Amino acid sequence: MAKTLSRYVDGIVVRTFGQDIVLELAKYADIPVINGLSDLSHPCQALSDIFTIKERLGRLKGVTLAYVGDGNNVCNSLMYAAAKTGMNLKIATPKRFGPNREIYEDTLDIAKKTGATINLSMMQERQSKTVMLFILMFWASMGKEKETWKRKILFGKFQVNKALISLAKPSVMIMHCLPAHRGQEITNEALDSRNSIVFDQAENRLHVQKAILIRLLGGYK
Repeated sequence: MAKTLSRYVDGIVVRTFGQDIVLELAKYADIPVINGLSDLSHPCQALSDIFTIKERLGRLKGVTLAYVGDGNNVCNSLMYAAAKTGMNLKIATPKRFGPNREIYEDTLDIAKKTGATINLSMMQERQSKTVMLFILMFWASMGKEKETWKRKILFGKFQVNKALISLAKPSVMIMHCLPAHRGQEITNEALDSRNSIVFDQAENRLHVQKAILIRLLGGYK
């Protein structure tokens, strides 16, 4: 089927639950296959995030991020992004909700070459004192909607709010892939504050994904 599609289209963007579906499609397709989101990774989001950081700070290497919440697909991709660009990533998740262990170990090896650091913790306060950006995601992300009420209890302490922001640098920035669940992973006060750059981040999804298409479809030399 993938080869049949290639007669009519120049590329495929796959947004699906299973990473295995993305890999299977890429195996048989003879055109670019872009992972628009899977249960394991979300590279398009991570690329947009680091573009936003570079746009704001002018650099990536040495920048310290704090990821707060579920160690999900976005977290997995951010570990690769941080490791490859020399950023410092502090990940705060509830117990048993950390990122993929295999990806974590892989990114630690990459980080040795770039000078990046990737730390895991179950206490978000410990992650906050030196951070320049907070990055957060839903407590119950794709495929976990049935666990919403259970996760509200487990993730209650992993919220970006005024108290947490006060522990970081005054210039700390807040990022969220949106749409946000106000009052859950982030409070109104934090989301609407001067520290929030979520709408710039959302706009950059468009620009980065255009760049991905140009790069893969041969329009950029």
